[in-house]
Amino acid sequence: MPSQVELIAYADRFGGSLSGLHALLDGPLRGLFGGVHVLPFYRPYDGADAGFDPQDHAEVDPRLGSWGDIAALGGQYRVTADMIVNHVSTSSPPFLDWLARGQASPFAGMFLTFAAAFPGGATQDTLTRLYRPRPGLPFTPLVLADGTKTLAWTTFTPQQADVDVRHPAARAYLLSVLDALAAARVTQVRLDAVGYAVKTPGTTSFMTPQTFEFIAELTGWCHQRGLSVLVEVHSHYLHQVEVARQVDYVYDFALPPLVLFALTAGDGGPLLSWLAQRPANAVNVLDTHDGIGVIDVGRDADTSRPGLLTPGELSGLVEAIHAGSGGTSRQATGAAAANVDLYQVNCTFYDALGRDDDRYLLARALQFWTPGIPQVYYVGLLAGRNDMELLARTGVGRDVNRHYYTITEIGADLARPVVQALRRLIRFRNSHPAFGGDLTCSGDASRIVMSWACHGDEAVLHADLAAGHGEVTWTDGGLRRSAPLAALPDSGP
Repeated sequence: MPSQVELIAYADRFGGSLSGLHALLDGPLRGLFGGVHVLPFYRPYDGADAGFDPQDHAEVDPRLGSWGDIAALGGQYRVTADMIVNHVSTSSPPFLDWLARGQASPFAGMFLTFAAAFPGGATQDTLTRLYRPRPGLPFTPLVLADGTKTLAWTTFTPQQADVDVRHPAARAYLLSVLDALAAARVTQVRLDAVGYAVKTPGTTSFMTPQTFEFIAELTGWCHQRGLSVLVEVHSHYLHQVEVARQVDYVYDFALPPLVLFALTAGDGGPLLSWLAQRPANAVNVLDTHDGIGVIDVGRDADTSRPGLLTPGELSGLVEAIHAGSGGTSRQATGAAAANVDLYQVNCTFYDALGRDDDRYLLARALQFWTPGIPQVYYVGLLAGRNDMELLARTGVGRDVNRHYYTITEIGADLARPVVQALRRLIRFRNSHPAFGGDLTCSGDASRIVMSWACHGDEAVLHADLAAGHGEVTWTDGGLRRSAPLAALPDSGP
């Protein structure tokens, strides 16, 4: 059977708690998802970076539930959980102990400082070579309780202190997290921000050979505990191909911008080119809790290797997203809001396509017909719109795509025709046996045909990119049937 579609969701924003999320999966979403990526549920889930700045992510935030709730999910679904490899919160007990006791702290050395990273000092060239997800240098000045001044390495925000992954205390901490996840029946670990985890003087300190060695070591730790590994890296597409060779799964972050380009420019050439070379062991997303990446299809800033889109095509794509959203994505992207990652456009996928139901369903079909494990973000499941009220309250750009849903809202959105059609499409992807076979692709700039076949069964997507609509032809008990994406029959519970 084909791999089942999975859900990505924050428990507090979609169900209100871990048990509430479980109730949605067992209730109104019954039969849709074979797995769920539960976004950070660690203490605190509502910190400076929506849970990606844990004080201790070997502990579940009690406001959301317990490890027992995670284990209950794991008893029914394939569960993915985040391991925040690169950093912990500056309000974490180890960090506070180091601030209070300095070199007398058992955690002295666990947190990376300028002096530890560059024991021989650093030149301007060395510092400007560092790969950055945001402007400026990755250091935050600190004063320890004894008056010692130091510069802590903070890749993302001043509230997220990078750990020295070579230090015994840091390694013991990471292993304790893996032990907790394995004990709670988690299936897969997503290595968050692992591309930044190893700092090597004289390099970009991002996706270097030393990084790949550490990823291989982490993968070994996970496999010893029966955990599979999903690597999260936003970078040049060839990095994804390289990472895929040594881990279980890698995100296909090139897919979202290429699908958007195909449906906004009416040009499927770059998408077809990518389908011919992408790794098969991929988790396929269109939207996540982060923005829509553009770096993943752009030119390599370090080597000038060309991207999957030219600079002109990339600029056109960004402008098309802003136009589709009526300009709301522009208010949430780059320097217009508080954004850690300036290489992403913050927008729901539905808004990026101008709230065009046919184009949105075709985008999802292109995702589901691409080899790998499809994941659907909770906002995307409900064809959500940019939450400008939340953006106005928080000033955080990515919050436009991180809506807090009430149960009433979920029920109303599940009844919308576009969401009903998406649910039927998910069930079709989960149940048709052709997806357990092989894919062939053909087409030209304006049309793509993607055909899955397995032991006489077929499921064929005919995508008219210029018109923005698609049709499916499939086998059903020896018969051949066809229907537009919006009119697929229901094939599940």
